[in-house]
Amino acid sequence: MTQSTAIGTAAQGAPAVEQLLLVDEDDRVVGIEEKLAAHRSGALHRAFSVLIYDHQGRWLLQRRSPGKYHSGGLWTNAACGHPRPHETTQAAAARRLFEELRFVCPLAFVTKVHYRSALDHGMTEHELVSVFTGTYEGPIDPDPAEADAVRWIEPEALARDMAEHPERYTVWFKKYVNELWTALNPSRPG
Repeated sequence: MTQSTAIGTAAQGAPAVEQLLLVDEDDRVVGIEEKLAAHRSGALHRAFSVLIYDHQGRWLLQRRSPGKYHSGGLWTNAACGHPRPHETTQAAAARRLFEELRFVCPLAFVTKVHYRSALDHGMTEHELVSVFTGTYEGPIDPDPAEADAVRWIEPEALARDMAEHPERYTVWFKKYVNELWTALNPSRPG
């Protein structure tokens, strides 16, 4: 996705009511449901997460805005969200990265993760998540409605802080770090 494509897509704005793709465990679409309703009912739906590294192998984290409908104020991966009906998951991942942190970079698919977890405010995440990675160095201008802070962190420092202070991190990000550590930390050029 080019920067102008990402900007054009973001400028079109989100639909008035965001719809999620409900899926079965094989990622086949079985229906569509409004986002908050899906998170209240715990319906399995398609999602994505984006993890961004710099050339030294540090991870880019964002702290979710305190006003988010769940998990506000917690540190997490660079971007996450849900593809809209008639949108590919990879295009949605690029769109949300730009909407949340205001940059674009090439993204590569890594794996899919299926998880279910209770969240705050009576929400339940039950997602089949496509995980993407990318490498970026440059300006970051987070949308304050999405993230109130960003930081780069060495993988070992992240693992240490997450072990000592798990309450600082989103449930899905802890899952990726704990279960996908090797896949998410390939050798990076220095």
